[in-house]
Amino acid sequence: MQILELIIFAGLAAIVLYQLYAVLGRRVGRQPEDAPAVPTTTAPLSVSDQQQAEEGVALSGLAAVKARDPGFDIGSFLGGSKSAYEMIVKAFAAGDRAQLRNLLAAPVMAGFDTAIAKREAEARTETVEFLHPPRADLEKAEVVGADLARLTVRFLAEFRSRTKGPEGEGVEDRRTAELWTFERHLKSRDPNWLLTHVDAAEA
Repeated sequence: MQILELIIFAGLAAIVLYQLYAVLGRRVGRQPEDAPAVPTTTAPLSVSDQQQAEEGVALSGLAAVKARDPGFDIGSFLGGSKSAYEMIVKAFAAGDRAQLRNLLAAPVMAGFDTAIAKREAEARTETVEFLHPPRADLEKAEVVGADLARLTVRFLAEFRSRTKGPEGEGVEDRRTAELWTFERHLKSRDPNWLLTHVDAAEA
């Protein structure tokens, strides 16, 4: 009788130990040895994002841009936006309307043209020299309507302005912080982005 009881107790103990092992042996959630999750806004569109786009689920930010233009690269865009920033600032200082028209939307061009005309009427000239390459950081990204991408970039820049007018010549070092908004129809064959809005920003 004692031998039978021992066999039964041994069997029950084995079952209990197995259940404990089955529960305690599972990995639930992130473990200390796991690599930390690193969020990123510049990674390529994930499989999940692609599936959501195909299923008609609304995407936002860079995911929305990437869903409509898989070839879009945020690094290349920011590099191009820095070049555009320098070109526009220099063209404005030089009063180069022809170059500005290729880079600015009509409302922005109208404002720049008014400022250039005022400077010309006062017989003033200006040249700009960048002391360092401007810094460009993506502030906001969205897709409006079917394919209009709208990206806002925060620029920090230092440049030297040389002016000449009736009162003489002057040199001034400036630091600026601005938000520039660029737009482009993603289905268009034209790869260029147009500057559509300029706002002041905190340095």
